[in-house]
Amino acid sequence: MKVRRWKCTCAYDGSAFIGWQSQDEKRGVQDIVEARLAEIFGELVRTHASGRTDAGVHARAQVFHFDAAWRHAPDKLLAALRSRIPAQLQIISLRPVSEKFHARFSAKRKRYDYFVHLGDADPFTRPYCWPVLHPLDLDAMRAAAAVLRGRHDFRAFTALNGPPRENTVREITRLDVVRSGRRIRITAEAPGFLYKMVRSLAGAIVAAGLGKVTPDQLRTILESQQRVPAVLTAPPQGLFLTKVFY
Repeated sequence: MKVRRWKCTCAYDGSAFIGWQSQDEKRGVQDIVEARLAEIFGELVRTHASGRTDAGVHARAQVFHFDAAWRHAPDKLLAALRSRIPAQLQIISLRPVSEKFHARFSAKRKRYDYFVHLGDADPFTRPYCWPVLHPLDLDAMRAAAAVLRGRHDFRAFTALNGPPRENTVREITRLDVVRSGRRIRITAEAPGFLYKMVRSLAGAIVAAGLGKVTPDQLRTILESQQRVPAVLTAPPQGLFLTKVFY
């Protein structure tokens, strides 16, 4: 049988896992998927995702690929992969693709959505948002987003430690703040993000809404390339990987 490359899209509730990446505890989403693939194919099958998500971060459309030989129709493989996996993980779609496709390196950009809840959230909302108990200035949040949008060195907005090694210049093509009732959605799109960058951007935007930092101060922090306490790392449960564009 010919080995084919398979593109999969999955969704997961991040509160049930320690992130996408395989870990020693075998509680990463990758561990669950690869364990099921090993049962199906009788051997280790490695998966490659569009990128990692931190512990507690959710995904509506994480993309991964793997290579394997399958003699039946693709829908049979999809059905097999969907069975015997945790309820917090859903395999949305699966299809064969060109061997040139790579879930990470073929991606053009990604969209993340961060959800803030105004006031205390009920038990069915709290696991998927950041409840903020103080009033937020929406205009200040949008002004902060305007400062951060575009091409910059985002070293001050990442959790990278130690001497500079990674190129920290990124271009944010979209950074919106939209309110609907008691929910505020912060949407970020870019070809790539740094470690905990989206949560840092969300934290900074919320800090601006709380009056703890001004848009001009954020511009100074951005130019300084130095992490400061004013740049909060927003809690992981409010963040969703919404879409990967190819």
